[in-house]
Amino acid sequence: MAPVTVPVRPVLSCRNLEKLYGDGGSFTRALDDVSFDVAEGEFVAIMGPSGSGKTTLLNCISTIDRPTSGHVVVADDDLTTLKGGELSRFRRERLGFVFQDSNLLDTLTARENIALALTINHVRPSDIPGRVAAVAKRLQISGILDKLPHQLSGGECQRVACARAIVCGPSLLLADEPTGALDSKNSRLLLECFDALNRGGATIVIVTHDAFAASWAHRVIVMRDGRVFSELARGNRQRRDFFSQVMDVVSFLGGEGSDVR
Repeated sequence: MAPVTVPVRPVLSCRNLEKLYGDGGSFTRALDDVSFDVAEGEFVAIMGPSGSGKTTLLNCISTIDRPTSGHVVVADDDLTTLKGGELSRFRRERLGFVFQDSNLLDTLTARENIALALTINHVRPSDIPGRVAAVAKRLQISGILDKLPHQLSGGECQRVACARAIVCGPSLLLADEPTGALDSKNSRLLLECFDALNRGGATIVIVTHDAFAASWAHRVIVMRDGRVFSELARGNRQRRDFFSQVMDVVSFLGGEGSDVR
């Protein structure tokens, strides 16, 4: 399949990605010649039914997994060639990741969870409080910084996780089903945070089964059977109109969507 191109410099390029699972004479092709670009400052959603390859694709982009063949390039660095310390450093400094269940450390406060990312990146201790305060203000969580994760709602935990993911200034923010465990109110709050981050210049790629979440993106890449099945561009349309188009594709694929909230 020919690469999907965008008119400005891409921060992410996936080229001819294949991922095979299995050994001997039996294997599953989870990704089959997947190619696309994400421009700097774009907000892209990846959708598809279960087994379509969307999570495998995100795992290859985030370096959680390696493709069998093909290349993932982020800001001119080919992730498929990085190893050991280079790969660890890239994960720390250039990628931000938000998991579905937030993955906060239970024994640390929200403030300490965010600060830990800076400590790992060897930021000067005197600079850490200011950077934590700045990102907390940006995501509207200043008032909960001294609470432990069990004292927070699911939506608050996800916003703390988002703060932790962006506090080091990554080239790319990735999120795996970030609203999957949230109710409609907290889903909207988190997506409003993603939207604000994107308007501030962040490049965001999310994997989601939720048409409501996808409708906040500039583009939706739809996966089917390990391949890019279609691509939807929002353009100048209102989010509600884009949601209707996304729902049409979800319905065609037999997946589940969500109502506009």
